[in-house]
Amino acid sequence: MSESASNTILSGPALEGVDTYATVLDVFHSSVARFSDKPAFTCMGRTLSYAELDKMSHDFAAWIQHETDLEPGDRIAVQLPNLLQFPVAVFGALRAGMVLVNTNPLYTEREMAHQFKDSGAKAIVILANMASKLEKILPRTDIRHVLITEIADFHHFPKRQIINGVVRYIKKMVPSYSLPKAISFRDALKRGSARELSEATCQAEDVVALQYTGGTTGRAKGTMLTHTNLVSNMLQAHQAIGKGLNDAQETIIAPLPVYHIYTFTVNCLFMMVTGNHSVLITNPRDLDGLIKEMSSIRFTGFVGLNTLFNALCSRDDFHKLDFSSLRLTISGGMALTKAAAQRWEEVTGCPVAEGYGLTETSPIVTFNPVDAIQLGTIGRPVGGTSVKVIDLDGNDLAQGESGELCVKGPQVMKGYWNLEGETSKVLSADGWFRTGDIAVIQDDGYVRIVDRKKDMILVSGFNVYPNEIEDVVAMHPGVVESAAVGIPDETSGETIKLFVVASDPSLDEKTLREWCKKELTGYKVPRYVEFKDELPKTNVGKVLRRELRDAKATSGNAAG
Repeated sequence: MSESASNTILSGPALEGVDTYATVLDVFHSSVARFSDKPAFTCMGRTLSYAELDKMSHDFAAWIQHETDLEPGDRIAVQLPNLLQFPVAVFGALRAGMVLVNTNPLYTEREMAHQFKDSGAKAIVILANMASKLEKILPRTDIRHVLITEIADFHHFPKRQIINGVVRYIKKMVPSYSLPKAISFRDALKRGSARELSEATCQAEDVVALQYTGGTTGRAKGTMLTHTNLVSNMLQAHQAIGKGLNDAQETIIAPLPVYHIYTFTVNCLFMMVTGNHSVLITNPRDLDGLIKEMSSIRFTGFVGLNTLFNALCSRDDFHKLDFSSLRLTISGGMALTKAAAQRWEEVTGCPVAEGYGLTETSPIVTFNPVDAIQLGTIGRPVGGTSVKVIDLDGNDLAQGESGELCVKGPQVMKGYWNLEGETSKVLSADGWFRTGDIAVIQDDGYVRIVDRKKDMILVSGFNVYPNEIEDVVAMHPGVVESAAVGIPDETSGETIKLFVVASDPSLDEKTLREWCKKELTGYKVPRYVEFKDELPKTNVGKVLRRELRDAKATSGNAAG
């Protein structure tokens, strides 16, 4: 580690391999050539080799190029859970020059409409299970090409028909929809296979993905991530995490969503460049299914987060798994508690290495060295990355003092899509990004997060923004005003509590929660509701959320 003469900036080591790859496609082509016969991704018992991934993504790219009016630089939304279709759709789109818009499959119609309209997406690959939502909001978007896939579409006959039939007709997980101009993803690949592909050319500074995040406040913003951002973070991950990992010999369990920047960078880039094998878990909430999948695989790595570690370690059947090959466990997405890390190591024999990052930093900023983990910290800056802390006036603070954590490095985003004003609030002209998190840089070079400047709530690793919840609640005719805050929760890290001033005395918790469920993804729905005569405010009328949090009031009914 090196420090500046002023003792205010902490820098990671020099970044290795910066001249190896210029773009994400360079990474992809290198991997599929070097590891063609090796397994790339497995899901529900079906495995794609690197050669198959190359062929199928080629076919999708050729379909885009020859059978649509899409042009390089157009945005394409991919709204899929962890399925084999995800890497095929993503790399096919990139090979055709598209800009990827990763979309959470749990989104409500309102959230989908905002993201698709804001990004200007002209095409979408979507799971049939959520096509009915798309039908309702499609006229409000610019989308003109819809590709639909079913959960087992990449399985072989007859397993494909059996699984899809059960999902659709027995479990009734596919609501009816009418999208007459849509085509199936399988048909697009079949038609593309007969076409030649003229590979798109791209530059290192081109935007490759719009990864949506709430930023500091309000509605989700499109974070513009370039090829340089993603390739740099892949190299940084390799340098920080890759010690002891063997090329083309590791099998990594990936239960967290691949549309999230954390797993996207780790499993779709870092693990690919090393020729390793990612096992995609479609529904990590199904712990029975996850443990069953793990019992049938010799796994050497696990990518998780605090809530999942806790949930698994509380299961007797998890304790019975064979952990003799497990050598790497990575935590990210939310704060790792010492108790969860210690419990995981007790059960599995493998320590947990925690990292820290944000969507705006592609995401990794710091990481605990696997051979020198310091629990309670987020580790040290990764290669080519500098961090510092500043006070409220923007002045640099010395190590040991707490202030807002700022980051500078090649992984820092280009900016927010079509939001120059919001970009300038967090990204300085000389490249320093203000994270909004309060941190201390220790004398030993490790960084510790002590608080959050933002009002953001972190529920099981997902960002939840109070303004969005309050906007939805404000639409209820019986509500005068409200404030949403995060309160500690042993299971999810934080859970949401809503404070409400009502004009309708008959309004109750159940009614408000049902109202929220219609407009918000499940993890954004308040678990607790408390009615108050008034909310605490500043002299200018701003609600004091911190005062509500500090009161630690827990009255109000929990979700049933």
